[in-house]
Amino acid sequence: MSTRREGRECAVQLLFQWAFCHEDSEKAFIAYWAEQEEKSHKDVRKFTEELVRGVLERREDVDAMITRCADNWSISRIARLDLSVLRLGVYEILFCADIPAAVTINEAVDLAKYFSSRESGRFVNGVLDRVRKELDQGAEVS
Repeated sequence: MSTRREGRECAVQLLFQWAFCHEDSEKAFIAYWAEQEEKSHKDVRKFTEELVRGVLERREDVDAMITRCADNWSISRIARLDLSVLRLGVYEILFCADIPAAVTINEAVDLAKYFSSRESGRFVNGVLDRVRKELDQGAEVS
């Protein structure tokens, strides 16, 4: 498995955890890595922590985009696992210029299917595709 794929899996798990307890990210990292010895390779950890910090720092922008692109779905109605995948995907699309949107969407769909369900994969695909289309049409990020 690639470093980035492993990092995304770890990031989704950490964001899911954060969705419930909103704990300090540094404490969450320490506790998480203590439990994940097999995934504690420095490149995986670095990529994971960059993603999680980025999502948490830009959460308002990310959530605003999700709200705009998830028709008839408020943030509070989206399953927390699906929301964690969406937050990661939207963050990558908006703020990680070195990662093609198509790669991000593919990875997010796979993560949603892996951690949640096939229906979650479809939902995530629809929302992220709409985010990509909005950006292609020149929508501003808050």
